[in-house]
Amino acid sequence: MTEQSDDIIQTTAVGERLRAAREKQKLSLEDIATQTRIPLRHLENLEAGDWSKLPAPTYTIGFAKSYASAIGLDRTEIGDDLRAEMGGQRFDAGSPEVFEPADPARTMPRWLVLSAIGAIVLLVVVMTWLNNRSLEPEAAAPAPEAAATAPTQQAGPVQTQPAQPQPQPAQAASGAVVLTATDAAWIQITDGGKTLFSGELAAGQSYTVPQTATAPLLKAGKPEALRVTVGSAVAPPVGTPGKVASNVSLAPADLMRGGAGTTPSAPATPPVQNSAG
Repeated sequence: MTEQSDDIIQTTAVGERLRAAREKQKLSLEDIATQTRIPLRHLENLEAGDWSKLPAPTYTIGFAKSYASAIGLDRTEIGDDLRAEMGGQRFDAGSPEVFEPADPARTMPRWLVLSAIGAIVLLVVVMTWLNNRSLEPEAAAPAPEAAATAPTQQAGPVQTQPAQPQPQPAQAASGAVVLTATDAAWIQITDGGKTLFSGELAAGQSYTVPQTATAPLLKAGKPEALRVTVGSAVAPPVGTPGKVASNVSLAPADLMRGGAGTTPSAPATPPVQNSAG
């Protein structure tokens, strides 16, 4: 009796055998579709043996093998039986479809795919940053100030040279006055009682004194955090570290002379002569 039952099962269509095994385990087609990731319509056509609505035999046999594995049947036997059952069948060679892999065990885990994509994106960002950094021009060093040095004289009689006229500070200092913060620093700049700027400069921020200002003055809460330049020349410090600097003249000549805590220079007043009695 057992041998006859086996013969009947072997001669039953593959689709019917798959459906019978599924129903025996009380599983729905939706359960099989979720487990195998095979579209539900293909599972329905596979059980019904409607080959005209299924893709090429290679895909169909792959679907049947995955279906068989999900319900505990021999996938190799199901594949061979289906190949024999589909022999001589002709399929529509219309537009090809893109199908998901029949066996989910052969697909890469989603976390691994996302990790690989993230690593590629990170590599591209790092390479782009390194490339841009290599193309940036190096910061130009400030031009050294020319220092007049007397030539070294070898042993012999000393030769006197005529005195050369020394440039006045007002002539040596020219160009825009720029205050650059090396650290967070609060400053206030006024001109004739009018406030030109009052606020905090973040590290790296700069403020350029308008060249139309007649007698600009600086008040700085942290003078050691300011770097002042006149044109391409760097001015001396504008105050004592740790102390508030007030009434610092921002005139180019006063800055280059070291005008920390001073008001703009004024013409000298001639001394009063005592009258002779």
